[in-house]
Amino acid sequence: MACSCGKTNCKCANDEFYAPMAALWQVYDGISSKASADIVSVAWEREEGKVFRYDLPVPKRLSPEAAAFVSHVVDRIAKFALWAAGGWKLTLAGPEAVVGPVAKAYSKKGSRKFDYDFFTSIFGRPVEASILPYKKMPEFSEKLRQVKTVADGNRIGFDLGASDFKISALKKGKVVFSKEFPWDPRNNADPEYHYSKLTAGLKEAAASLPSVDAIGGSTAGVLVGQKMGLASLFRAVKEKNPSKFADAQNMFYRIEKDWGVPFAVYNDGDVTALAGMISMGKNGILGVAMGSSEAVGYVDPKRRMTGRICELAFAPVDFNPAAPRDEWSGDYGVGAMAFSQQAVNWLALKYGFKFPKTMPLPERLKVVQAAMEKGDAKALKVYLEIGRFLAHAMPWYNEFFDYENMMILGRVTSGLGGEIILETAKRILGDVYPEWAEKIDLFMPDEKARRLGQSVAAAQIPVIKGK
Repeated sequence: MACSCGKTNCKCANDEFYAPMAALWQVYDGISSKASADIVSVAWEREEGKVFRYDLPVPKRLSPEAAAFVSHVVDRIAKFALWAAGGWKLTLAGPEAVVGPVAKAYSKKGSRKFDYDFFTSIFGRPVEASILPYKKMPEFSEKLRQVKTVADGNRIGFDLGASDFKISALKKGKVVFSKEFPWDPRNNADPEYHYSKLTAGLKEAAASLPSVDAIGGSTAGVLVGQKMGLASLFRAVKEKNPSKFADAQNMFYRIEKDWGVPFAVYNDGDVTALAGMISMGKNGILGVAMGSSEAVGYVDPKRRMTGRICELAFAPVDFNPAAPRDEWSGDYGVGAMAFSQQAVNWLALKYGFKFPKTMPLPERLKVVQAAMEKGDAKALKVYLEIGRFLAHAMPWYNEFFDYENMMILGRVTSGLGGEIILETAKRILGDVYPEWAEKIDLFMPDEKARRLGQSVAAAQIPVIKGK
């Protein structure tokens, strides 16, 4: 297999983008037969006993240097699995030199302190890590939900974003109301602000219907059931008004009780994938939205939702410790630094763009997009690099999600730059990972999918009783 540097068995030590698959292949290089292999196993348990598990074959005899390298790879796997599925209990099996440092990292003072605090808050219990014999590792277990979208009755759907939220009303499948409502959730520390804004929007949509039979929602952030975990929407509440954070987390339960109709809310990434499934007739979709951050959602090949958190903005896609660090988590090489406005910003600065220090990221993106439309070479480099990042990430994502279609969307993919990202990723995927190029269809949504939108897709999720 070829590495991102184009060579076989290359460590890519000086490569700016350390392709994750190359790291796995390097681990496999020391395995000549089953007899020479050991297994490192990583498992995260989350709510209702759900378990995501990943097994990695490694050489039985590892030098201290090799053990440190393999431990680094396992650290990246454990972190990716956590942000892909979620969890509060980490269980590991394998050589102590490999898994010991990973278990130690997930503690109050460990190198994964951010992750420890994040998931402790979400699940309401301290994250814990333990090492067990391989035979005692928990088995993979998920409770999948079959998705049968329906458009009967009178429905409302909402989609909560960082700068606005959109609400649509459907009457027997026909959109009779659709409106964007501006808001500033990230800077409001009182959860009553979020509740009252959304409620007012729902009431305005309801006025266009003879009755309301069901409400479906899409939201940025991490959900455990319908309870909101940490999210940028409630960041000010968590930091400035922590005594009210529980109210923010339970906002959707409050709204469900207010309306008294079938109600369901999902991660915005999952609803994005669902919208692709509805509008384009594709199954096994991984939707990657490149906006202010990276939002990812998944519908499996059998049209089922997994309930995973899919917060790949914090999941590693770059194995180089010198890669740019995310300002919130502090970790390097995570998805937000490859597939978002943050990525456009650091790449633009790297290639010579100059921005006023006070210019926000959305405005910087517009500058780069305008330059791209004029054929600017610096802007071209930005989009070529994001396309390269995506090509190497696609087979890596396939290690954790069984998908056949990847749909990319979001403001970063708008205009000519998006076309360059798409074509660059396809070309490199075919050159470096031909077997995955045959398996995965990479595309952007067509006009039908764009018109559908997440609020309309979300409205079709709840099942109306008696119908």
